[in-house]
Amino acid sequence: MTFEDLLAEAEAEPVEGWDFSWFDGRATEERPSWGYSRLLADRMSQARAGLDLQTGGGEVLAEIPSPPSTLVAAETWPPNAAIAAANLRHLGGKVVLVTEGGGLPFADGTFDLVTSRHPTALPWPEIARVLAPGGTFLAQCVGHGSNRELSEAMMGPLPPAHERAALESSTSATAAGLTVVDAREEWTRVEFFDIGAVAYFLRKVFWTVPDFTIDRYRTRLAGLDQRIRAEGRFVAHSRRYLIEARKPA
Repeated sequence: MTFEDLLAEAEAEPVEGWDFSWFDGRATEERPSWGYSRLLADRMSQARAGLDLQTGGGEVLAEIPSPPSTLVAAETWPPNAAIAAANLRHLGGKVVLVTEGGGLPFADGTFDLVTSRHPTALPWPEIARVLAPGGTFLAQCVGHGSNRELSEAMMGPLPPAHERAALESSTSATAAGLTVVDAREEWTRVEFFDIGAVAYFLRKVFWTVPDFTIDRYRTRLAGLDQRIRAEGRFVAHSRRYLIEARKPA
């Protein structure tokens, strides 16, 4: 496909939800060694009431085999909330639309498990408030500097990334009154095999290049397209960290 054909394809693809199957054969991302989906399934199977924050389209949560008796997913973007409601229906899950940066519309101590995968920010005081005594919070997050190679390919050199992202979250969790029981991070390899995959990724994961549009970055995309055609791929690295914390009983 030509450069223009690939960009047109990437522009036409909807960005709602967090289903990444469109990238099959066009991009790959190495998974962290801890296996978040497995951990999520295990924790949810043991919970009485579970809350998943910033659930996106609920795609990851929908894969748990044994949901708790009460399962709630919170999402800030209405199109994603509608997708999540459909994806979680078979689990009996309820989706609640919340305001980004606002409070959570739940009573104190409602959930014995709160989870999140790739949140844009974590409302630690609210997480601590809605957790029941002895309850657990589990999240896999995107660390500072994730996909830096791709960001710099579009925007040029960037300031150094903050170090020890897991430590920063641990400090915030502790300040909210939680006890951190696990905090670790890894860099994982990401490969893009055509410029359409790059353009669609930048549309969907918009914080990689905050002002990205295909038209605005067409010249940079053209240069990267030539590089991918010559080298077969463009390689970046994602920074992922896991944090698990508990509320004192």
